[in-house]
Amino acid sequence: MVTKKAIVMEGIDNVAVVVEPIEAPAEIVVEAASDKIVVHITDNIPFGHKFAIRDIPEGSLILKYGEPIGVARIDIKAGQHVHVHNLESKRGRGDQ
Repeated sequence: MVTKKAIVMEGIDNVAVVVEPIEAPAEIVVEAASDKIVVHITDNIPFGHKFAIRDIPEGSLILKYGEPIGVARIDIKAGQHVHVHNLESKRGRGDQ
């Protein structure tokens, strides 16, 4: 099990941000508030990208840094890469 490859800034976040690339399969421990969460990574995650730390149902908010950054376009399982293929951004669009 590996620690400190990703960070969770706020306890309500449902994604972690990768601080070094992660190759799947991997098992990562992240700290969210005072909880340690073991996440089984199923996708390769590039530096600076996000992965789900818990299941995120389609239509649910994606929370990063304690703020909603978008909505899940499909069901996202814990350990999956969260990016433009499964996230509809709500930031900087200008049309919503």
